Amino acid sequence: NGNNNAGSNNGNASGNNNAGSDNGNGNGNNNTGSNNGNASGNNNAGSGNGNENGNNNAGSNNGNAIPEVLMEILSNGNKNNGSSNGNENGNNSTGNFNGDANGNLNNGSSNGNSNGNNNTGSFNGNQNGNNSTGSFNGNSNGVNNTGDSNGNKNGDNNSGSFNGNANGVNNEGSFNGNQNGNNSTGSFNGNQNGINNTGSFNGNQNGNNNTGDSNGNKNGNNNTGDSNGNQNGSNNNGTFNGNSNGNNNNGTANGNQN
Repeated sequence: NGNNNAGSNNGNASGNNNAGSDNGNGNGNNNTGSNNGNASGNNNAGSGNGNENGNNNAGSNNGNAIPEVLMEILSNGNKNNGSSNGNENGNNSTGNFNGDANGNLNNGSSNGNSNGNNNTGSFNGNQNGNNSTGSFNGNSNGVNNTGDSNGNKNGDNNSGSFNGNANGVNNEGSFNGNQNGNNSTGSFNGNQNGINNTGSFNGNQNGNNNTGDSNGNKNGNNNTGDSNGNQNGSNNNGTFNGNSNGNNNNGTANGNQN
């Protein structure tokens, strides 16, 4: 229970203002360079490996779980810098990694910002997040996301989304699987039941008013530049190879039956 100790080692419990302490400064405040176990410590600089329930720590690593702001607030930590691996329910955290669940306004967070709003550069799993920028792999049910990749299901107004924007509206540059999407631009591989798609490729079934579609626009109307398989289509221009039962086609080649 010593105060203002310099260079102390192994066990200064409940000590304040310790410099260079090592291995076990429990419940210590304002420690500099502490290592391995400063539990419940405040305002620690360079602490490592296990500063649980700590506030305003700089450069902390591996396990700043459930940082405190007040005694009554045990689970929602605010304003942690450089924390890693497990800042759950944290707000306004910078550079968090692996598990900032239910966190708001996180920058550079990675791997698991579930239910987070206004995250920047989040990675792997921002589910149900709004207004995320550069998120990757799994922004389900997200709105107004930019540069999302791999799994933005049921998302609105996404730009540059990739692989799986199902039931999305007003998506630009989406790729591989925009099912039931409206007003998509540059979509690729599987825009089924889509309306007013531009530049879609490979499988726009039951689509209307598509431009530049290729390979499989079945039952499509008013398509331009379609290729390989626009069956039962009307008013197609420049179709190629297999527009069966098509009406009023211009420039069709090889197989426009009926």
